[in-house]
Amino acid sequence: MTKMSRLHSCSCLVGATIFVLAANTSQAQNQPPDHPAVTVKGHTYTPRSILARNMGTEEDQTKQFPPHKIVGNIYYVGTRTLSSFLIVTPDGNILIDSTYERNVPTIQKSVTDLGFKFSDIKILLGNHAHGDHQEGDALVKQLTGARVMAMAEDVPALQAIKPGGKAHPIDKILHDTEAVTLGATRLVAHLTPGHTRGCTTWTTAVQEGGKTYNVVFSCSLRATSPLTPAIIDEMNRSFKLVRTLPCDVQVGDHPAQYNMHEKYAKMKNGGPNPFIDPANCNLEADIQEAMFRAILAEQPPAARP
Repeated sequence: MTKMSRLHSCSCLVGATIFVLAANTSQAQNQPPDHPAVTVKGHTYTPRSILARNMGTEEDQTKQFPPHKIVGNIYYVGTRTLSSFLIVTPDGNILIDSTYERNVPTIQKSVTDLGFKFSDIKILLGNHAHGDHQEGDALVKQLTGARVMAMAEDVPALQAIKPGGKAHPIDKILHDTEAVTLGATRLVAHLTPGHTRGCTTWTTAVQEGGKTYNVVFSCSLRATSPLTPAIIDEMNRSFKLVRTLPCDVQVGDHPAQYNMHEKYAKMKNGGPNPFIDPANCNLEADIQEAMFRAILAEQPPAARP
């Protein structure tokens, strides 16, 4: 090998090594720090473990989870780790969270597997303006003609979500405590900011077995970083608010937030509906508030409000 060839090979090897190191560094920077650790009801959590719990693998984010009835007229039609809910009424149906655009065919299949028509979706709602929850809005609207409604504070972030360059549809802007109705179904939008400015927790009441149950569709309470004074104020408001909401059934924008997999397994074995679980309605709020307080305590005093 000539001296020039050896130099060229060495340069390529060094360049490749630098590229790999830079890629690994970039990936590491996209991960939250693995501290602090908090323990709630005997389970220990870190910021990184909570993110991993919520998102799972790329396959988990796209793989269909068996669609199933939760309670009353509410059904699960999402993936293993990204929630999507179908609310069925005689006047058409409501979908909460389209998730990633690539998941829309999976959601459509789940709706069909349950015996409903995807084209019967009349209203599309969302929990918050992140791509893993609302990127598919434009495609759902294209396929169904559904009216897309969103909390005012999340509109700018939603408008920035443009898969394939498609504009994000918003047919109606909602405000805190505003109700969305379809037939006899009434959903109330509660502004619970912090994770996003317009993070929306939805509430409704359903009938099952001659009883009425209060259902809460929780928006994520995982605080963003860094904890600015504005976000701290928003999180404090949201933690206080969610604990005032009447709740018999709590679900969330990630199945791990309400132990869906375990409850689904119990449901298949028969017995009482495991999703009716008022004792654990605030478990996710307890976990996230404990983490929020621990992260806040780590911040330098000058950074706290």
